[in-house]
Amino acid sequence: MSRDLLPGVTGVLALADGTILQGIGVGAVGEAVGEVCFNTAMTGYQEILTDPSYMAQIVAFTFPHIGNVGTNLEDVEQIAGTAETAARGAIFRDLPTRPANWRADADLPTWMARRGVVGIAGVDTRALTRAIRERGMPHGVIAHHPQGEFDLDALVAKAKAWTGLVGLDLAKDASCLQPFVYEEGLWDWEGGYAKLGQPKYDVVVVDYGVKRNILRALTSVGARVTVVPAKTTAAEILARNPDGVLLSNGPGDPAATGEYAVPEIRKLVDSGKPVFGICLGHQMLALALGATTVKMDQGHHGANHPVKDLTTGKVEIVSMNHGFTVDRDSLPAPMVETHISLFDGTNAGLSLTDRPVFSIQHHPEASPGPTDSLYLFERFAGYMDGAK
Repeated sequence: MSRDLLPGVTGVLALADGTILQGIGVGAVGEAVGEVCFNTAMTGYQEILTDPSYMAQIVAFTFPHIGNVGTNLEDVEQIAGTAETAARGAIFRDLPTRPANWRADADLPTWMARRGVVGIAGVDTRALTRAIRERGMPHGVIAHHPQGEFDLDALVAKAKAWTGLVGLDLAKDASCLQPFVYEEGLWDWEGGYAKLGQPKYDVVVVDYGVKRNILRALTSVGARVTVVPAKTTAAEILARNPDGVLLSNGPGDPAATGEYAVPEIRKLVDSGKPVFGICLGHQMLALALGATTVKMDQGHHGANHPVKDLTTGKVEIVSMNHGFTVDRDSLPAPMVETHISLFDGTNAGLSLTDRPVFSIQHHPEASPGPTDSLYLFERFAGYMDGAK
């Protein structure tokens, strides 16, 4: 954490408090500013780095061996775009390992360079994780220069000047630009990604930064999926006469995106159509129904989080990625809590008692369990059956 550069340093992480972490640059050359968080997943690094929910964040991986399965064209979660609308940077304990997997078509550093993800290896990620746990997620700048030429004071000043995620609407930039239909299903060992057969439902997904696997999970329960931009009005959505509406995950402050999204979500709820919210969609659904959200100190980021479904008593191992949470003490009737995090007791799910409306904070499509939470898409299908 010295301010004097050591020999051979080609990557640095400069934090707003003046801390400098030194290492070896990986991936794209350049610099990126964002909120530094840690992720405890042992697998799925490509999915993590392409999740739009990580927009304006720099991800420190607590697992030391990253890169062993390489990267491929199929496991990208965002619909389109580069690191500008997903994770901006990555921090590793060790240099990414060489790929040894039959699905790999590129190694991780090459893929990161192509995408524009700035990385650094050789960092004591255990110490960084402990610091985030104790003091919260800091603002930082990650930089990679092959010749090790860094203006450390300027990097720290840039980190200090960054205003952070509170009050920031990022969904508008992570969203698609125009509606489109998605028909790809979940992946299996023998046939790859399935194709939609005869659809049973028409579902509109409001794209605040949706992940592909959410769309695949919907397709796999028989939905013909139409994805629409974040600022699509309720009237435009209802004009499509969908059987249900899904409010997607996405980045940024739910209250900021809610400035335009919450009034439309309220109209969707009032329409009587089944509504399913995930992650950011969950938070904005709560706002639309009168609850509040708060910024978390360290957030929840990982694929090993235990969540309890209070409606069944079942405990699921889930994937989480959020820095804001619904204040469970702010829930008005007829909203009830359906899921809670067993790590810290924070809210992880809601439903209405008088309408086919529910939401969850975690990512049921990510399947770290591996399929612990896919029943939620079947629950959504059941609501759509009941509404027909």
